[in-house]
Amino acid sequence: MKYEIKKFKDGQVAAKITESGDIHIKIRGNSYEDLFSAAAIKEAWDAENVTNKTAIAKLTIFCLIGQRSDRRFHKGESFDLKVICKFINDMKFDSVAILHPHSPISLALIDNAEKISHVDYVEKAFNEIGNPVLVSPDAGAYKTTHEIAEKLNADLVPSNKVRVDGAPVISIQGDVKDKQCLIVDDLADGGRTFKFLAEALKKQGAAKVYLYVTHAQFNYGFEELKETIDHVYCTNSYKDIDDDFVTQFKLMGL
Repeated sequence: MKYEIKKFKDGQVAAKITESGDIHIKIRGNSYEDLFSAAAIKEAWDAENVTNKTAIAKLTIFCLIGQRSDRRFHKGESFDLKVICKFINDMKFDSVAILHPHSPISLALIDNAEKISHVDYVEKAFNEIGNPVLVSPDAGAYKTTHEIAEKLNADLVPSNKVRVDGAPVISIQGDVKDKQCLIVDDLADGGRTFKFLAEALKKQGAAKVYLYVTHAQFNYGFEELKETIDHVYCTNSYKDIDDDFVTQFKLMGL
């Protein structure tokens, strides 16, 4: 660690550089405080390296705040991801790595951005379960899940969800009878969509249904999910979870 962060009683954060040279800041990035801490560290580092033109500053964000707000949804509303990315760009890092971003918009809006793949974590869940069928939860996730299925030599079943009179209707496009299934997606807020998908898979004969998400918020707990999902796999990019229902893969530094 080449820096220290101090937080004052009023919420202010301040940074101090403890060692000169290249720096690699790693944050969850799921709060504005995290981003402001990174900005404070970078400002202090810039001041220490005014004459060191070869020093490199890198930023890794494990769970980018606002990544689902990747457009202006309604007239008069703020484009939140654009605001967040501008704040990151103003820090002027040499590279910004983001774990499993929700959409390519994040990478497009952030200067010098690169994606950290989640495939290794999916593979850990895949191996622990024992060669399950991969399930993409919607059309948006199909391409990424297909790429993972090819790498793991796994079967893939696409699904899709539409709303009819406000109620979700899920279609499963493949045979899951007597098979173990692993739903793969980037994040879970409440998780209700996955509950309904798991229910549909089991109605079509799936033996067990597991869920992998990289960014595990689960803001409403797990009781409802346990009705249809057998186990959850995730990283601790968003938070640490202590529940036997969850297998959590730890990220470096968190």
